[in-house]
Amino acid sequence: GPDLAPNEPGTERNSFGDTVLVSRLRAALKRLNPTLPAEALDEAFRKITALQYPSLIANNRAFHRMLVDGIAVECRRKDDSIGAEIVRLIDFDDPDANDWLAVNQFTVIEGQHNRRPDTVIFVNCLPLGVIELKNAADENADIWAAFNQLQTYKQQIPSLFVHNAVLIISDGIEARIGAISADKERFMPWRTI
Repeated sequence: GPDLAPNEPGTERNSFGDTVLVSRLRAALKRLNPTLPAEALDEAFRKITALQYPSLIANNRAFHRMLVDGIAVECRRKDDSIGAEIVRLIDFDDPDANDWLAVNQFTVIEGQHNRRPDTVIFVNCLPLGVIELKNAADENADIWAAFNQLQTYKQQIPSLFVHNAVLIISDGIEARIGAISADKERFMPWRTI
């Protein structure tokens, strides 16, 4: 996280309020959609980064549709006709073709709130996962303390969760997985095969 902080040599953020890694996202859009013109990718970028609704949940749902279905954009085709094309955000067929980045201690400042989630998982530079961990050796820090911490983050730094697909909480012994709208009962145990 500190390596990506603004004003650091390896920064990819202009401010601590930036939750999308812009240059990597633009590169991913170009890599995943090589036949589309730059104008189409710019329009898709604007749709990804612009908030459409006043609520976090509504914005997250709108983004989820774009993530799963792609983004319809109008552009001029090679034959000079104008029509709709779909811009993909993720390569679902080949997961290794995506840009994966796990960032420890990713600081986000929104308003007067300065928060630092334990780990943020970026896929093609979109913050799709947030992991909150608690120490198993601390009697007061159970898995539900991690859940409560995520609730605080959602209220105080909601921009981090617009693009979120999954939340994970763990106390070092137990792990659970849920979505941003899930209450405690809907955070399900993480199971391995």
